[in-house]
Amino acid sequence: MSSSLHAPSPVAIPPAHAARVVGAYASTAVETARELGADMTRLALACGLPLQGQALPESIPVQRYISMLDAAAAQLDDPFFGLHVGQRMRLSTFASYGLVLCTCRDFRAAAEQTRRFEGLAHDLGRSELVEQDGLAHYRWHSPWLEAPGGRHLSESVMGGIHTFASWLAGARMPAIELRFTHAAPQAADLDEYQRVLHTPVRFAAAVTEAIFPAALLDAPVPNADPSLFQALSQVAQERLAARQRETSQAGIVPAVREHIQALLMHDAARLPDVAAAMGLTARTLQRRLAEADMSFSTLLDEVRRERVQHYLRDPALSLTDIAFLLGFAQQSNFNHAFRAWFGTTPAVWRTSSRS
Repeated sequence: MSSSLHAPSPVAIPPAHAARVVGAYASTAVETARELGADMTRLALACGLPLQGQALPESIPVQRYISMLDAAAAQLDDPFFGLHVGQRMRLSTFASYGLVLCTCRDFRAAAEQTRRFEGLAHDLGRSELVEQDGLAHYRWHSPWLEAPGGRHLSESVMGGIHTFASWLAGARMPAIELRFTHAAPQAADLDEYQRVLHTPVRFAAAVTEAIFPAALLDAPVPNADPSLFQALSQVAQERLAARQRETSQAGIVPAVREHIQALLMHDAARLPDVAAAMGLTARTLQRRLAEADMSFSTLLDEVRRERVQHYLRDPALSLTDIAFLLGFAQQSNFNHAFRAWFGTTPAVWRTSSRS
């Protein structure tokens, strides 16, 4: 008779508009792309992120992070880009909760703290641990796996977990099998999975998971300092609570974004106009945005930055048309803002995007 033990269900992921990846986690993928020879200017243009030697934002929308993985893999012609990102993940990648894992007595505790705190590093997915018939199934659930770049996402996450667990253990962590829901990459030498992971890999599986002997969960974490666990986990819990408050308050942000986008071309995307369209006073809208740790000017800037990339890809629109659609009274103001966003001119960006 088989027996199974389920850990608590995976922690919920925030809605798409509030899902984020912290800069420390994203920096591993950025540095991997740079190390492998990517043209960082082209990559920045493709995903709308500042990658040319500038510090990454504190948090990045999930969709942009995944598009960066996809664009880097395409530019480098690297079918294993996600795997190579996971291979390079270190303690600094998991800075928000990695130190907590270094205070866990055993790997069972480390798996539980990962499940508890991984939202501090990203909203890409959530973990679950299931034990059955002497085997442990470390499962990773994500709503983004069907998106372009989803394959690189799951391989980077699972590769990173394997890499970090081996670092914690001070030796390669043995696994029986690693399973992915996507199909195997075509026309690629699958020996790369064995080289990086040293584990058999199965594709087109029902769930993304790593399978290993359950006895490993009770193995001690070498050099762990459990005396620091209480203090570090308390700090992590406070940060997580703040993040959850931010997510719960974020409903105002997508609403304001929608109104800004609708009012831009009418030259009415100003705070009083947007507030009136939402049935609020300007003061109330400012207060509610502040509670969500956001400002109207930042949202206006973000919406313009996102829309301009869409408009520039439309050959029917002139630069003058685009400036008007974005609510700029003068072409010079548009050019100045664009250079601040992307470090180049709209004309150069348009040419680069087409090529």
